[in-house]
Amino acid sequence: MVIRHLIHKQGGRIVLSLFLGVALSSGCHQAGQISENHGSREALTGKLTIFHAGSLALPIRAICDSFNRMYPGIRILTEAAGSKACARKIMDLHRECDVFASADYQVIEQWLIPEHATWCIRFAGNEMALVYAPHSRYADKINKDNWMHYLLKPDVAYGRSDPDSDPCGVRAVLTVKLAGKYYKLTEFSSLLLEKDRHHIRPKETDLIALLESGAIDYIFLYRSVAEQHGLPFLELPDSVNLSDPGLSDWYGTVSVTLRGKHPGEQMTEKGEAMVYGITIPANAPEPALAELFTAFFLSEGMQVIEKMGQTPLVPSFSPQWDQLPQALRIYALQSR
Repeated sequence: MVIRHLIHKQGGRIVLSLFLGVALSSGCHQAGQISENHGSREALTGKLTIFHAGSLALPIRAICDSFNRMYPGIRILTEAAGSKACARKIMDLHRECDVFASADYQVIEQWLIPEHATWCIRFAGNEMALVYAPHSRYADKINKDNWMHYLLKPDVAYGRSDPDSDPCGVRAVLTVKLAGKYYKLTEFSSLLLEKDRHHIRPKETDLIALLESGAIDYIFLYRSVAEQHGLPFLELPDSVNLSDPGLSDWYGTVSVTLRGKHPGEQMTEKGEAMVYGITIPANAPEPALAELFTAFFLSEGMQVIEKMGQTPLVPSFSPQWDQLPQALRIYALQSR
């Protein structure tokens, strides 16, 4: 089966529709391939604004470059921040945004739906790693069995992102708490989470310059970001790195208290395997172009996501499947 997205105009509006055709060659399954009328591609113009997690900066850039080669008339503006900071731009500052790609699908489902968005498609996984530089203190001695002790040393500095603005910061806290339980170190998590708080930054990619300059020795960071930047990293056990959906019950034994959606509120977030999500906000100025880009992102873009160190999860279950635009339903599952 060949799945194509066709672009046409109705009453001056750009419309994206779905066409299903039978492939002539046996075994030719090209689910998600975008194959528009060639003339329509050059005719499309407009501006797309994309908010995205900092950990998606390099994949988004590569995907946008590929998209622009197909649609040179569409100008794309990208803005990276912690996923919660991106959501607050939409919720609180009423910033217009066509596509929002979050490092945590729950930021979309719990913060934006139903007032600021109606659906979320979960598209990729990741894992936490302990990232360092060749000049980091004890880099030649640290391993998966002793890293906890080295991070507590007074002459070692480590960094993490702010859990109130960035899912990576939440996951850093959860990883530390899981490590304390996994390695049976009673005081480890409380001691480490109080240490080096002056190195907390708004998003995880802000810490890379501190690492490379030698201001800090280690970062709790996504494995994909470490691979994209060519940084050495220590692989953590699956029981600690939040990568395995099969360990959800174990991950859920730890939690973190965070600032809530509204001033003065607090919320508790339990551990779970990390999953990224994407949506088109309700205030999108160019919803049809946003739909076209999202379809491209969830099809051809998944090759980029995988090449840059993440695990594609398309299609995955979406609780809002009935609310999805018709042309995007092929990228989600109606039931688990």
